[in-house]
Amino acid sequence: MTETEHNKRIKEISEMIISDNLSLDEQDQNKLEKYHNFLKQNYSLDHDSAVELVNEAFLYLKLKESPDIDPLTRVMSLVLDSAS
Repeated sequence: MTETEHNKRIKEISEMIISDNLSLDEQDQNKLEKYHNFLKQNYSLDHDSAVELVNEAFLYLKLKESPDIDPLTRVMSLVLDSAS
């Protein structure tokens, strides 16, 4: 998956989370399963990849609330740092 596709999926899940009015601190796996399943069904992702993208979407939304930060750039920076 390209970086552009990755970012698009993060934004798509973020919009779903906002639309569902889900808490950004949600930890209930039953509630998060909706987003995992969406990614697995629509993008043929494995479970671990879907979970990672959902986690990144929550991080994106939390960072978006922080002033003076470009959230998507910050998320990608964190992801790339953790991959090193």
